[in-house]
Amino acid sequence: PSTLWSQTRCATRLRYAPTALIVTGGISDPETQSSEESDSSLTFSICCTMKSKPVTLPWMASGQAFPPADQSWDLHSPAPGLLCAGGDLSVTTLERAYRHGIFPWFSEGQPILWWSPNPRMVLAPVEFRLQASLRRTLRKFADTPGCEIRVDTDFERVIRACASSPRRGQAGTWIVPAMIDAYREFHKAGYAHSIETWTHGELVGGLYCVAIGKAVFGESMFHRQTDASKIALAALVCLCLESGLTQIDCQQNTRHLASLGAREMPRATFIHQIGQWADQPGPTWAFQSVYWQHILAPSSCTT
Repeated sequence: PSTLWSQTRCATRLRYAPTALIVTGGISDPETQSSEESDSSLTFSICCTMKSKPVTLPWMASGQAFPPADQSWDLHSPAPGLLCAGGDLSVTTLERAYRHGIFPWFSEGQPILWWSPNPRMVLAPVEFRLQASLRRTLRKFADTPGCEIRVDTDFERVIRACASSPRRGQAGTWIVPAMIDAYREFHKAGYAHSIETWTHGELVGGLYCVAIGKAVFGESMFHRQTDASKIALAALVCLCLESGLTQIDCQQNTRHLASLGAREMPRATFIHQIGQWADQPGPTWAFQSVYWQHILAPSSCTT
């Protein structure tokens, strides 16, 4: 799988690769367990290539509540931030996960893996660092007829483009068919959104994100033309500034994210903030060209 917003990995995710995890044992069969064993203590064994000794991970039944996020594996474990496995990718489960600072990430052939890293990398739109070269690109884009930002006009094309984009040093994708299906339904339910870069009627780049109320979570980006994904990210920043949204979740630290102004935040603080913002009315997910002034005005965004 690839990681979120990482330019060094073709501008997409920043998550800890779960490819180091190999399922070596089957899920415990509830029918063969005693009543004391057939509850949330269900586990399955996994072998980590970084460790010779198998470790256990909580198994979550479909519809079951998530374990507390602070029970996720720590920085000294084989896969920091890994919380549990199992469950489902229904709209209800995804919405509940994001509200608690949890997200799914897994490869083809693995069970659903749920993550909640600590610390959390976040980007405050007011702290977005706009490099001089990107500023010039954005001005040209904004001034060129036929170049436009669209929102939610072709979500499925965006997520499929993110899934199929080649990633340097990676042979696969975390956006497996089950994830595409799940986030398509999440989009239909109003929780997932696409920010799309269009030039002369052609979709050349974009990103998709999740929004629960005023809480925004970045997911993945792609580009077919140079800087097209960066343009989409800048547009998301502008939309957040216009709508009074104060934070974009970026999951984990990368040098590229830090160069854009993102910073780490303790997970407990992050989850507390999500709890406050998730119940507030969300923005209107639409983009107008006037929004560019939030970062292109002379006094906006550092370089």
